[in-house]
Amino acid sequence: MKSMEEMIAAAQKAAETIQTQMGDMQTKLDAIEVEGTSGGGLVTVRCTARGRIISVNIDESLMKPEEKQMVEDLVTAAFNDARDKADRKSEEEMKAIQGGMGLPPGFNLPGMG
Repeated sequence: MKSMEEMIAAAQKAAETIQTQMGDMQTKLDAIEVEGTSGGGLVTVRCTARGRIISVNIDESLMKPEEKQMVEDLVTAAFNDARDKADRKSEEEMKAIQGGMGLPPGFNLPGMG
């Protein structure tokens, strides 16, 4: 039977390993890019799977004062599309890392959701 000190040391080592893997995961998510679109591609938003916006592209055909409201709506839709894709990619990556740690599917790591 393990002593209390051995169990505490093992738990601390496991926590440090998880913390390192979570840091690596955040770095990986910031390197994965997704693209959200709206208006049939008239507006595109690129962001990382972590949610950092990289770029916004608006087709010049929309650059008319009378199109202002539509452009704002399309930019909002493209941002939301990119965010949804980033969330799905992040979830896929989290499932992969949790599986690699032997954690059950759906297990929420503290501070990660």
